[in-house]
Amino acid sequence: MNKNNMKEFLDITGDLIKNPVVLQMKNYRQHYNTSCYEHCIEVAYWSYIFCKKFNLDYISVARAAILHDLFLYDWRHSHKNLNGWHAFIHPKIALKNAKAITSLNEKEEDIILKHMWPVTFFKFPKYKESFIITITDKLSAMKSFFEYYQELVYKKKCFRIAYIFFAFTIFKLQ
Repeated sequence: MNKNNMKEFLDITGDLIKNPVVLQMKNYRQHYNTSCYEHCIEVAYWSYIFCKKFNLDYISVARAAILHDLFLYDWRHSHKNLNGWHAFIHPKIALKNAKAITSLNEKEEDIILKHMWPVTFFKFPKYKESFIITITDKLSAMKSFFEYYQELVYKKKCFRIAYIFFAFTIFKLQ
């Protein structure tokens, strides 16, 4: 990571990253072993870098990405009556929560509301930056998936090696 980029990213998003409501996202798992907070930071940074490189609105994209999953509930075991519709309704919830803690421009609202496209196919993104978030959001989810299963394979392999070592030791002692 480039130090200048990281400093600028933190200057742009620092107020949001430290916001008590945003910090509550640490309490909710998003994908596998990743919290909503970690996921949003990752999506925000990747999107910021991409938009900066291609002369797009990297400020709006970074700020909106921090807030794009600000729904504050465990979507797997929610007390809310979601009936499996979380993917379709959480952008509206995130937008409402984001508006409660900061002012948003039109582009930031579009980014948050439409970040689940193409799942929410009727909510077509209006800005290039909105498309960037949809892509980085899916890439982040895939990254979490592969990290989770890579860790499982590693653990199983370690157990397999330990088992072989243990079995070899037992048979050698006999």
